[in-house]
Amino acid sequence: MVSELFVNVQPGEVSIAITEDKQLVEFQREEQTASFSVGNIYLGRVKKIMPGLNACFVDVGSEKEAFLHYLDLGPQFYSQQKYLKQVTSDRKKTFPMSKASIVPEKGKEGNISDALQTGQEVLVQVTKEPINTKGPRLSGEISFAGRFLILIPFEDKVSVSSKIKSAEERTRLKQLLQSIKPKNYGVIVRTVAEGKRVAELDAELRHLVECWENLIAKVQKSTKPPTLVYEESNRMVALLRDLFNPSYESIHVNNIDVWKDIKNYVSLIAPERADIVRLYRGELPIFDHFAITKQIKSSFGKIVSFKGGAYLVIEHTEALHVVDVNSGNKARNNATNQEDNALEVNLAAADELARQFRLRDMGGIIVVDFIDMDKSENRQKLYERMTQNMENDRAKHNILPLSKFGLMQITRQRVRPAIDMPVEEKCPTCFGKGKVQSSILFTDTLESKIETLVNNIGVKSFTLHIHPYVAAYVNKGFISIYRKWQLKYGFGVRVIPDQSLAFLEYKFFDAQGKEIDMKEETEIK
Repeated sequence: MVSELFVNVQPGEVSIAITEDKQLVEFQREEQTASFSVGNIYLGRVKKIMPGLNACFVDVGSEKEAFLHYLDLGPQFYSQQKYLKQVTSDRKKTFPMSKASIVPEKGKEGNISDALQTGQEVLVQVTKEPINTKGPRLSGEISFAGRFLILIPFEDKVSVSSKIKSAEERTRLKQLLQSIKPKNYGVIVRTVAEGKRVAELDAELRHLVECWENLIAKVQKSTKPPTLVYEESNRMVALLRDLFNPSYESIHVNNIDVWKDIKNYVSLIAPERADIVRLYRGELPIFDHFAITKQIKSSFGKIVSFKGGAYLVIEHTEALHVVDVNSGNKARNNATNQEDNALEVNLAAADELARQFRLRDMGGIIVVDFIDMDKSENRQKLYERMTQNMENDRAKHNILPLSKFGLMQITRQRVRPAIDMPVEEKCPTCFGKGKVQSSILFTDTLESKIETLVNNIGVKSFTLHIHPYVAAYVNKGFISIYRKWQLKYGFGVRVIPDQSLAFLEYKFFDAQGKEIDMKEETEIK
């Protein structure tokens, strides 16, 4: 299986797509102004103690106060709090971790009121993004994730991933890390560290320790919490850190600065693979060029079609996701054997569902209503197929066999809100009014915008993005409309077909790639 990663950097947002054998399996879209990210660490202040929930709400600068449960404080919370007081008591003097005193671990049984008080400063890490009406979820156990290792201050022990099966390799890694790690730091060895040399592990360990030391320096300088004291690496690098593997054939990026960041990171963790990071310089949008846009349009929305005319209906509620499997016209193709037909559709649905979970990052409780099957062996086949399909899913999950009502219940780790990309949008040309300008006059409208840009605003070089059908129309003929525009307004005028746009939608971009707003709702009569 060949995996490829595509990064589409646009003003205000970044989109990341991952394909396996050319099929889209993961998609993330984030605003560049987003203030929260899983992994960020804050020096917050306790705002409210909730004894009934055995939890508290912490002010970390978000619109909604963040939630911290007693069980999420971590076993070394009291050691961390003691060290925090020592650090903040003298803001000019450094207090090395090697001199920190480790107190007995916090028990699982206890009350939040005994651990924290209103107004107290607390060091916390975001473990879940704000979802729906809920604020961020926090943890008091601080960790720094690297490619090979996870550093946990105050733990002072080494753990090895259970996925490393070789007893000899587990012993080697454990002894190696115990010999090089500083005092009062714990380390979790990740699966990808198997077979790695001491130099690689030591270099990453030093980097992670430096992250903690820089964090403490910011804590010392902070006088008015809440304060962001450690920011998780940017989304592209964080994703690569967790996903990078030798099966990546290529990583395509359309922004030179992001391309440099990713190339530097890959050069650091896998120098021999640095050449797979490629800068995309084509005129077409990167997702259009690599046929990603079409897959996005067909994979999101309430109804998702798959093999043989069958389809899924996906609904999202506050509490859970509900999926209904429908055979569509597939049932008419093999109506003589209803049981075999139901099994075939259900197995194909299981394949598509596993992709949809990753693609939309669906989390929480998921209930799937498969087509009813009478034979227990067929229900077992479906359960095994679903379990097999989910093996490559990085999110923690649990799958239950089909119930007597034909329902499959799945829980999947929810870290951030599920991606919701409606494929039905308000008309960009009529702004929801239901009336649009005559399409035959559309090119006249475009020319008037071009004239305004060139003659009134003074923008001589720009690109006009329009729907591919419209682009084909303006480019047709011996002396096309596009060529007439260039002869009249200069050769700085460029037309680009863009699959992400609606039929009569258009966008102007300057030479630096920034959008020029030339739309006005008042132009719709």
